Formats: sequence, structure tokens, C-alpha cells
Amino acid sequence: MTENVWSYQQTAGHLAGTDLIGFKVEATDGSIGKVDKHSDEVGDAYLVVDTGVWIFGKEVLLPASTVVRIDTAEEKVYVDRTKEQIKDAPEFHRDKHIGDAGYREELGTYYGTGAPFGGRPA
Repeated sequence: MTENVWSYQQTAGHLAGTDLIGFKVEATDGSIGKVDKHSDEVGDAYLVVDTGVWIFGKEVLLPASTVVRIDTAEEKVYVDRTKEQIKDAPEFHRDKHIGDAGYREELGTYYGTGAPFGGRPA
């Protein structure tokens, strides 16, 4: 299941080349922040979300497969995880993790199996 975790779902409405920076990100139970960086690379697509004060100004990395809908008119990205599932994901440090294959594998497993620490399955 983790092999597709780094690709957008076909039904998400993602168009390659669309600039998502600044879009608000909505979890299933409320807003989690704004897109600070994103990748459209096939098989390696993701969002880096600035969570602001929600989890003490940290950033989180979300694999593209978590995106269920992109609303370009409202500039919102909807993901299929709760705030708690996102908060409980392996901690992200931009300088250390952007190109780290081991971190990507750990995060891919976490999101690909739907949060192994008690979260709901994907």
C-alpha cells in the first residue's frame, strides 16, 4: 500500500503545475495550517505544511496520497487524516528530512497503513 503514498489520488483534482503555496490545509476535523512547499514529482509528491501555532509552529510533511480534494477557487487542500493523526506522524525537520530516504520510508509506512499508533486505517 505504501507504493502509492507519494502520488495524488486521481479523484483529488490535482493538476500538475498548480501552485499550492499559501493554500489552507483542512484535516477531517479542522484547519491545520498552510502549504509552505510542495512537490508534483510523479511518485514523490508531497506537501510541507506550516502548522503555525497549532503544534507550536512546526512543519509537517504530508504525502500526496493524503489529499482528497483541492479547491482552487477557495485555495484549500483537504486531507483524509485527523489533526491528531497528523500531529502523531514522525516528526519533520526540513533541513534533515527533505531528501532522507529512511524518513520517507518511515513516513510512507505511517500514512500508507493509516497511522500504526492507533489511528484509523486509510
